[in-house]
Amino acid sequence: SALDLAQRVRGCATKAQAVRWNPKQTERGIREGIMELQTIIMSQRDSDVHSIHKLAEMTQNLQMVKNQSWKKKREESEKIKAKIKQSCKSSQSNQQISGGRHADHNNESTETVKYLQEQLRQEIEEHLREGRGSAEKVQEKVARIQQLKEALREETLKSGVVPEESQLCLQSQLEYNEAQERRRQLKEDHARLMQEEVVRMEEDLAREQPPTEGPQRELLVLSRERRILVLQMEALRTEAQQAETDLQDQHQRHQTELHCLREESLQVFRVFRQVSEEQRKLSEGRYRSLLLEAVQDAVYLSAQNQQLQADNKQLHKALGEIKDALVVRGDPRADLISQQE
Repeated sequence: SALDLAQRVRGCATKAQAVRWNPKQTERGIREGIMELQTIIMSQRDSDVHSIHKLAEMTQNLQMVKNQSWKKKREESEKIKAKIKQSCKSSQSNQQISGGRHADHNNESTETVKYLQEQLRQEIEEHLREGRGSAEKVQEKVARIQQLKEALREETLKSGVVPEESQLCLQSQLEYNEAQERRRQLKEDHARLMQEEVVRMEEDLAREQPPTEGPQRELLVLSRERRILVLQMEALRTEAQQAETDLQDQHQRHQTELHCLREESLQVFRVFRQVSEEQRKLSEGRYRSLLLEAVQDAVYLSAQNQQLQADNKQLHKALGEIKDALVVRGDPRADLISQQE
């Protein structure tokens, strides 16, 4: 009877259960509910407005669940990837055309490099400043930055612009070669001077015609040799001083280059850390947003599920009351309702 049914419904308790949402199962359940509701509407002589609205709501929920399926999202992801590839191909073709057009103009190439650098800086700043956004916009922005990087690299190679590190290496090698050539020239000058001094000593000895033997000749030869040795010592001292000066200059230059490289490395590291921190915050914000949307969807689906269960119970209760009323009146349609149940 209706009283017994009401007592059983009152004794039912709602229990919370951990449910893992499955789009296919949810879609299947909604389809079954739609079929049942269509059967009920068709069995009624007069169409119930509430049932019709309920059918429309369930149809809308079915469409929402179909849009939330992984298959649908995978298709959208493939479309985005295809758009990115197409944009990359078009940009590469444009870069090749522009590169061939300005290959013979160094000034224009330099202006192009500066323009690309400015565009790349603006794109990166805009990307970091915007932060959160739709997946399609983020993909387009990243693809645009990558295109600018490739265009800048190709334009730099075409224009023949030497990087700063290469300039430092070339300058250091050039200065080292100059110092080495200077020391070699100084050594040759000293050797030529010694040779000239030896020739002059021999000529002086031959011109003066000293005794062939004896202390006087030996003393004269020793004095001449002493003069040559003094000149050799002075030449060696000059060469040593020049080598020490070159070594100090090279050491100072290497220290300066090392300091510049260290500062540049620290600057690159700071920029990299800043960009990494911005990317981390951006990713964290996106993940939080996705998590919040997932929680909201779960709460919404849970509320819809509870509402459907409550409506189902009300429908069963109303059907039981109608059946009891028909049985009391002896209406043969009560047997038809029992068969449908």
